[in-house]
Amino acid sequence: MNDKIQAIMTTMNNIEYGFKDKTGFNIINDSLKWDKEFNNFYYLQSPDELLESKCGVCWDQVELERKLFFDNKINCETYFIFMQDGASLPSHTFLIYEENAKYYWFEHSWEKHRGIHEYNSKKELINDIEIKFRQDHPEASSNTPIYIYKYEQPKYHIINMNNQNII
Repeated sequence: MNDKIQAIMTTMNNIEYGFKDKTGFNIINDSLKWDKEFNNFYYLQSPDELLESKCGVCWDQVELERKLFFDNKINCETYFIFMQDGASLPSHTFLIYEENAKYYWFEHSWEKHRGIHEYNSKKELINDIEIKFRQDHPEASSNTPIYIYKYEQPKYHIINMNNQNII
């Protein structure tokens, strides 16, 4: 299975983080446009659209990962983590899988933590991601609650209805 997982990561390494506007410009490269316009035109790309655009946020990337895992007959779960800090809604989506009584966090879009991380339990995995997420958002207090939900495959082309800060 390791070869299959590595092949999925190789596919993901062809995807850059961000979102392209109608002209094909990755708006992550323009912080003003990213902050002001992302919510106006973001939609969840299908895996095929992401493979074509080669640019997507964590939501897009996790859905491509989900498809690649499914195509390789590898069971996985997807999760959504967020905190309500009063100003924005920092969030991230991620994929995990189990193999040989170990749990793995498969991460591509959160560049700082890109890779395949091994844990002895799902609880250990979730706790580690929560710690890393909180460390990445020092603007929130240590009392700011963090929520983590397992979610099923969403419909493609849904739009970002909230003013979210997506990792």
